[in-house]
Amino acid sequence: MSSAKEPEGKFAQAGKFRIHYHEFGNGYPLICLHGAGPGATGWSNFKGNVAELSKYYRTILLDLPQYGQSDKPVIEGGRLAFLAGVVRDFMNILKVERAHFVGNSMGGQAGLKLAIDYPDKVDRLVVIGSGAIKAGSIFQPMPLEAIRNISNYYKGEGPTPAKMRQVLESLVYDRSFVTDNLVQERFEASNEAELVELFGKRPAPVVEDLYAELGKVKAKVLVVWGQDDRAGALDVGLLMLRRLEDGRMFIFSKCGHWAHVEHRDEFNRVVLQFFQEGSK
Repeated sequence: MSSAKEPEGKFAQAGKFRIHYHEFGNGYPLICLHGAGPGATGWSNFKGNVAELSKYYRTILLDLPQYGQSDKPVIEGGRLAFLAGVVRDFMNILKVERAHFVGNSMGGQAGLKLAIDYPDKVDRLVVIGSGAIKAGSIFQPMPLEAIRNISNYYKGEGPTPAKMRQVLESLVYDRSFVTDNLVQERFEASNEAELVELFGKRPAPVVEDLYAELGKVKAKVLVVWGQDDRAGALDVGLLMLRRLEDGRMFIFSKCGHWAHVEHRDEFNRVVLQFFQEGSK
């Protein structure tokens, strides 16, 4: 994973919430939404992709609420509906009427919910290992290994570097991507007192099952999956594909939950081709 130092970002007031984000490049907007792993941010998830994506698009990496430098509210009700509303408000304040999206894991789920609730906001959508339906798996035991590790991260003695390494190693196929620097960076980002209180002592927000709603998605969707994903079972992605009105799927072999990291160059090419197919 890229070790580039995080540049100074910007802030926007999206409804009730102050949202931190980075912006690169010019042109049609592309918004990247990160996953739910401890210490995740827009920059940490997509810093290795932004140089290529921003050659062609105004690329925006935002910290979703409860992460990074954005506000950390207690989420009442469904998490995906809440996040979709915040992203809509964020787009409105930046005067972005419509955008392409890339969403990793929870970020892809939020992107799908945005496409369901506010269809005019979403042009084309790429989701990476985003298990948006609560189906069982014939490929892997449930709950999935990485989900168990993330769920346990704030429990017991709370965050530790060893627990962070365990989380990150369960998100990749090739453990060489999990460097000491990455472990330390994500551990420090996850170990703030406010986050320990939020994730360790409060009930987790409800994550909606989008199975019944996926047919409402009018945007073209590219479902990206790693064959060895231990945070999102591959057959769940196949079920999602059946439910989507206009979907296609790209599967990387020897790849975990972070296709955009482990197969960065090919991922960038596939995503850019998908977006550019729709260009006039």
